[in-house]
Amino acid sequence: MAVIRGVIVVAILVMVAVAALVRGADGAGECGATSPDKMALKLAPCASAAKDPKSTPSSGCCTAVRTIGKQSPKCLCAVMLSNTTRSSGIKPEVAITIPKRCNIADRPVGYKCGDYTLP
Repeated sequence: MAVIRGVIVVAILVMVAVAALVRGADGAGECGATSPDKMALKLAPCASAAKDPKSTPSSGCCTAVRTIGKQSPKCLCAVMLSNTTRSSGIKPEVAITIPKRCNIADRPVGYKCGDYTLP
């Protein structure tokens, strides 16, 4: 009887693992099939604007932020807090202000992004 229970437990664990892999493969993350770290590369034009709150974001930066933000506020948040962004010296508290500095009218004002709130 114990052997049968052990086999059932193993079978359940295998099904859970397979379900997790399938879910990850179908793009269930914040940015769909693309990881936030990979998506962060699209924000390269925002490098200076994400480090200096007084700098004016370039049009390329604003276009990238607008595009990612339209995909999903969750994606934009995940990108701004990603390992790629942080390791490149980006300050999340400054990056979070870029949509406002780009005058993106339909930005999700008040959206909670980790410890930060979108202005």
